[in-house]
Amino acid sequence: MDASRVTAEVLNCQGDAQQGFHERAGGAARRQFGRQVFLRAVVEASNYCREKCNYCGMRRDNTALHRYRARFEQLADLLIHHRPPSVTDVNIQTGEDPVAVRETVLPLVRALRKETPLGVSVCLGTLNPALYAELHAAGATIYIIKFEVGNPHHYEQLGAPGTFTERLEHIRQLAASGWSVSSGFIAGLPNQGEKDLLANFILAAQLPLAGCSVSPFIPGESTPLAAAPMADIDLTLNCMAALRLMRPDWVIPSVSALNLAEPRTGYRRGLRTGANLVTINLTPSEIRGDYLLYKRDRYIMTEERILAAIEAEGLVPSRQSLAEHYRAKKVNGHAVKRPAIETVTLS
Repeated sequence: MDASRVTAEVLNCQGDAQQGFHERAGGAARRQFGRQVFLRAVVEASNYCREKCNYCGMRRDNTALHRYRARFEQLADLLIHHRPPSVTDVNIQTGEDPVAVRETVLPLVRALRKETPLGVSVCLGTLNPALYAELHAAGATIYIIKFEVGNPHHYEQLGAPGTFTERLEHIRQLAASGWSVSSGFIAGLPNQGEKDLLANFILAAQLPLAGCSVSPFIPGESTPLAAAPMADIDLTLNCMAALRLMRPDWVIPSVSALNLAEPRTGYRRGLRTGANLVTINLTPSEIRGDYLLYKRDRYIMTEERILAAIEAEGLVPSRQSLAEHYRAKKVNGHAVKRPAIETVTLS
């Protein structure tokens, strides 16, 4: 794929040029996926983390944060017996906490595979190969692991997990061992120049991904970047549109942080740029406030808010799970075939 088609001019477009650009991206998504949007739930099972990312409030150096590990029984009952009817998939997410993976996540994946038809994805950070294999054998099929930034020096400056090289090796190893891998990057980080931002697209194009996200930088409480400015919503959305035109077949989420970058309208604008995955937060309310990715004043996406946003944009929830979608692509031999690439320009 020719990621060089993404330029600074494209990512900084405004006004009529931006509107046309986003409409083209939305059209690319509709041609590939129809009006279907995948709908999953997320449970945030632990906020313990052994990493010290400068942009995340759950960094290990935040000693003021109350730490928790959710009980397996609580999450299993919630997802098996009380999940919203629109949910087809669940994402189990933690800080980088191998203890929670063994005590909570693995038994939860096994229970969901036994008791429900839900597709299961996990977002658990960098683990060892044996633990990846155990999770896959238990029934999880999608691994979410962000590369965060495409510049190795910037990655090191941000204190991101491990090293840049290690992170990319894990992404490639996961894909090679049968996982459907989704990754992503952060737009609008402090000291992120145009070349840094464009490097994200080149890297994404090189990795064996099934999906990719763009998250706006939100300055996190109790982090070294707490005083930095928030990302520009238009830059973030332009990045999303460029990803969609680069890879019409990718699953691209509309992340809840869009409504922090632009309250009330950011999320729907994400859907307009070709996003085709939304996520309902089902983390129990008594622990959710301590899952401190950015700040405690989070915009929680409920089923009501999600369905209203989908309907307002003329879209419909998919009845096929995301896991089934990826499985069908592999069975039909499409995993290595790419559709025609849209031209990523403003014309």
